[in-house]
Amino acid sequence: MIVSSLWRWIDHRLGVSSHVVPVLEHRVPRDVNWWYVLGSATLTAFALQVVTGVALAFTYVPSPDSAHASLQFISSEATLGHIVRGIHYWGASAMVVLIAAHAVRVFLMGAFKFPRELNWLTGVGLLVLTLGMAFTGQVLRWDQDAYWSTVVMAAQTARVPVIGDLLSQLVLAGKTVGGTTLTRFYATHVFLMPALIFGLFGVHLFLVLRHGISEPPRSGHPVEPDRYEAEYEAEMQRSGVPFWPTAAWRDVVAAAAVVAVVVGLAAAVGPRVLGAPADPTNLQADPRPDWYFLWLFAILALLPANLEDWVIVGLPTVGILVLVLLPIVAPRGERSPARRPWAVASIGVVGLAIGALIWEGQQAPWSPVLPPPQLAASTLAGLDGQAAQGAHAFEAHACSACHTIDGVGGHRGPDLSDIGARLTTAEMASRILNGAGNMPAFADSLTPEEVNALLAFLETRGGSASPSGGGG
Repeated sequence: MIVSSLWRWIDHRLGVSSHVVPVLEHRVPRDVNWWYVLGSATLTAFALQVVTGVALAFTYVPSPDSAHASLQFISSEATLGHIVRGIHYWGASAMVVLIAAHAVRVFLMGAFKFPRELNWLTGVGLLVLTLGMAFTGQVLRWDQDAYWSTVVMAAQTARVPVIGDLLSQLVLAGKTVGGTTLTRFYATHVFLMPALIFGLFGVHLFLVLRHGISEPPRSGHPVEPDRYEAEYEAEMQRSGVPFWPTAAWRDVVAAAAVVAVVVGLAAAVGPRVLGAPADPTNLQADPRPDWYFLWLFAILALLPANLEDWVIVGLPTVGILVLVLLPIVAPRGERSPARRPWAVASIGVVGLAIGALIWEGQQAPWSPVLPPPQLAASTLAGLDGQAAQGAHAFEAHACSACHTIDGVGGHRGPDLSDIGARLTTAEMASRILNGAGNMPAFADSLTPEEVNALLAFLETRGGSASPSGGGG
């Protein structure tokens, strides 16, 4: 009696019977199958990320001096810290895999067609946000992998025409990687990304309820916008079943499986091992991003330098445009994969390409070239005094890992073969000391004598645009 009265009191205030129950009991196609659980499984993985992320935030310190050490403490000393961090790491992988699989299922079954175009577009937004959340989380480890991933990200955004420099500064929270960069990534990962995902998921779920879950496709039954909705509603009235509990049990089983697999991997394998603490002056490293970004890493590592701009800017742009335009250019027609062989073939080709690139990314050499090559003999010929000392400092501090001179060196930074003709001594000194774009600042790692020697050496490359000065 007391329980019944309490329920009526709560139900009257919250409207559970009138609002929540109808949502749970909305009708869905009778023949929905296990492929339809991928969306709820993705939501389960996201819930794991939120719960474990909050737990990690109680101890993690988002500052360059303490971030790496705080994660080491969590992993080795905090109660259950190793498990919590492992769940967070494997949960990120699960979320990427599941949302990608969900997108593939929707594409192959033609569920992006009328009237569910906005369902697809919000799903594309959730996919992009998931990848963004995964990347920003990787940076928070603040080890060598994290640092150089940020550098590469800044280098990519800097190549966008017209607004590249602005985007690069937006990513770095300034002109160089530093404390403000880590703070920006922390705020983005902990506050901005989850808020956007929550909001977009709410819209996505509303659209699913509004238009209903798409029925499994049948050959010879194309989508015709002028009669599809009436046919779907009639089908639901004739043979539809309530989502809860008739169809929802599969989602419950899938959610339990996601939790079991992620927790099992966290306990058996643990989180990704932390690399060496971030050190912008140490290029003797072999950084690798998390596996879901290895395909892009492989492309950047294997491409000729003269094609990087086209791929870095063009590939994401074309990919997102294709996903966004898909429901707009193809809102009607056949949904069955058997009648859409081009859809099956495109998924096969893209899947094989990404798989091969991920495999190659495990083996691919990183650019800049590591270890850095020695300067060419022709570059050193005729140098003496301070210029010769500068050439030695250029090699000792691994500048040739990122910069080419006379055809020798890496390609992450600009070619310095004629730098003395392009920049004044003061401009060169500013870049060395303060950094610029994806170049770290070396003011704290070079002595004034080394800076002056480097300037003397660089002034020989094409002739200085202004008289030699101290600069250091």
